[in-house]
Amino acid sequence: MEKAILTQEEITLAKHCLAFAMQQGADAVRITLTKSLMNLVGLLNGEVDKTAHALDRSLQLQLFVEGRFGSFSSNRLEKEGLEAFIREAIGTVKMLEADAFRALPAPERLAKDAVTGRELGLYDTEYESLTAEKRREMALSSMAWPRLSSAHPGNSWKLISEEGEYSDSVFDSLTLDSQGLEARHTETSFEIGYESTVEDSEGRHFSSYWWDATPRLKDLQLKDCAEKACQRAVAQLDPQGVPSGKYTLILESECASKVVTLVLNALGGYSLQQKNSFLTDSLGKQLFPEGLTILDAPRTPGDTGCRLFDSEGVATREMPIIQNGVVKTYFLNTYISRKMEMEPTVEDATRVKVLPFGGCRTQEEVLAKMRDGILVTGFNGGNSNPATGNFSYGIEGFLIKDGKRVHPVREMLITGNFLTLWNNLVAVADDARPCLSKLVPTLAFKEVDFSA
Repeated sequence: MEKAILTQEEITLAKHCLAFAMQQGADAVRITLTKSLMNLVGLLNGEVDKTAHALDRSLQLQLFVEGRFGSFSSNRLEKEGLEAFIREAIGTVKMLEADAFRALPAPERLAKDAVTGRELGLYDTEYESLTAEKRREMALSSMAWPRLSSAHPGNSWKLISEEGEYSDSVFDSLTLDSQGLEARHTETSFEIGYESTVEDSEGRHFSSYWWDATPRLKDLQLKDCAEKACQRAVAQLDPQGVPSGKYTLILESECASKVVTLVLNALGGYSLQQKNSFLTDSLGKQLFPEGLTILDAPRTPGDTGCRLFDSEGVATREMPIIQNGVVKTYFLNTYISRKMEMEPTVEDATRVKVLPFGGCRTQEEVLAKMRDGILVTGFNGGNSNPATGNFSYGIEGFLIKDGKRVHPVREMLITGNFLTLWNNLVAVADDARPCLSKLVPTLAFKEVDFSA
């Protein structure tokens, strides 16, 4: 188990590299040392199909030298080799063009409370007791095969393929800089995922997936994952066409993060600085409906994706991203904020939460309230223009009538503009999956263009 966590010897080496870089002429230095260990058991049709064991470690070196900046990395962590690597890296940086906007964050912005790496409770000591046999046993116990692959009287389908993976991992990182930053983050992750393919009576194949992930082994939904993937595949049988037109769009929580991610990207510093964002000059403006509030909650103990600091070592904080429809923050790291002459923030949202509104808690309640529309359960290709917010995506899902699923829908497109889409938001449920880093529940939008 010891090899999965950064050792004191590795930490001492990272600190030596920082001091050595300063001795060799760097004006400022940031070092990030990471180590990860992953174990995987792959399953195919009721049998173990593959196993994997991967240990990875690397040292990333960011150098500020004579007004110039360079970033380098190495996975060879021996003292003499790293010293030669650092000398060569500093020489390379000196050949680059000066960039006056490059600098470390102000010291008062840095995280002071990420001392052990385990403050957020994301490391599960149960990981230490896992063996290869235990992993194999858990993976095999999660299968629906051969139970669901057997012939069942009255079924119009049969399960012809079930592919699954169980994996667990440990990730440990330490970020140091020449201002005295020393911030650590350690977490475990346990994951299960299945893709199932069924065949109907006419020989047509339909596939779907389901997965779960958690920092704590006891919370992993091992028993239900394969059956859920099969049920989602069976639900796609007998798809039918739907006429083009405007429909209420209900986005399943499993795929709803797509439309939130595109908003977060548009609030990112690089997009804004390059004028490649449909939310340029949006700070402080009400561009979204009053019912929409999106928070960043990166410090909730035990929650997947939470962090006490970003890659610069800047302390995260709880904050609104959009509050009652008003854009409250951009995501500007030190470099971009200096270029834009704006106050810096954290570089990205960490644990996003979309708050419910409209009086619905579950997807079924949203369907009942909307009555008619199309429930989208997946995207099949498409694209968007980050500068204008225009989009076109292929979708699959279900036609909804009187609040009930009528039949599957495939090979349709939704088109429009993201600002228009969000301003047609009519409901946000409270059914976000905790395994996602973005807690986005079922969303409903009126008057969306669907084309066959």
